[in-house]
Amino acid sequence: MKRSWTVLVIFFIGCLGAYAGQPNKISDRHVIDGRAQGTTYHIVYYAEKTIPKSAIDSMLNDIDNSMSVYNKNSLISKFNLPETTSIEMDHHMQKVVNKSFAYYKLSKGQFDITVAPLVQLWGFGPARISALPDEEQIRETLKNVGMNQLKVRGKLLLKKNPKVSIDLNGIAQGYSVDVLADYLLQQGIQNFIVELGGELRINGKKSDGERLKVGIERPVKTNGNTELKQDVIVPPGGAITTAGNFEKFLMDKNRKITHHINPKTGYSFETNIVSVTVHAPTAMEGDALDNIFMAMSPDEAIVFANKIKNIDIYIIYNNQQGDILEKHTKGFENLFDINPIPNLSL
Repeated sequence: MKRSWTVLVIFFIGCLGAYAGQPNKISDRHVIDGRAQGTTYHIVYYAEKTIPKSAIDSMLNDIDNSMSVYNKNSLISKFNLPETTSIEMDHHMQKVVNKSFAYYKLSKGQFDITVAPLVQLWGFGPARISALPDEEQIRETLKNVGMNQLKVRGKLLLKKNPKVSIDLNGIAQGYSVDVLADYLLQQGIQNFIVELGGELRINGKKSDGERLKVGIERPVKTNGNTELKQDVIVPPGGAITTAGNFEKFLMDKNRKITHHINPKTGYSFETNIVSVTVHAPTAMEGDALDNIFMAMSPDEAIVFANKIKNIDIYIIYNNQQGDILEKHTKGFENLFDINPIPNLSL
């Protein structure tokens, strides 16, 4: 069994200063970098005041102590213990769990935080596996999956089945980005990009008035080989998130198993979508929706996106011949930069 990790890169351009029409004022451009949630974060903001890195790290640490399945002492890890029947959620978990129920309903059960046992069974959870599961293991594990086995009573989260466990990774990282972005806004900072693990929130402009730009890398097949091509988008604000099947997957002989597990079948979603990029008002919304879109066909995803207010998507998918094609909602077309930067690099 071979494990392959490839990350779709989303990065910001307008903040780097290398391509600005005018040089930025060094005094009002601030950068905060760090590590959190098993990945990196980058914040660039324009303001006279400064934000201490310790404040950012403290907020991210609080979220980690709440919802990280990799933190054995977190609230979520305690809830996932078989002997735990209920837990009092903090404000972070309460917001994310309540939103998860909304997306569970919206997706008709395709977005399901109780998919955690299946995620672990396939080797995408905190613990390593020595072999892929067989049909009997999957069948037994499915008995412990389904948000109908959870109940929220105020701040209490209860489970009806002791073997039920939850994983909030499909939405919590976007939530974390929103927490940081909202903190900057509360501090009176109006112009920034916040990025964590490829999820972004954007607000305002650069100090020279130029709009903030975001670069997205997408796979394009050229002469039989797949290469990354860079595109530039200029969101007016909001969030940009991406989910992709080339992000995390396992290879067992010639069989590709992605980390997007169908909570109804126990196997990966069968889709020809390679990746979905979402423009949404908040990163939490985009983070949840990009996973939902990954469970659909390209046409289904476009139709579904058009029914949701203020949501636009960009899809990369394979046809039956293996060619890489693209689809997007009408609104996403307006995000592409009409004068993209050639040979763009960080």
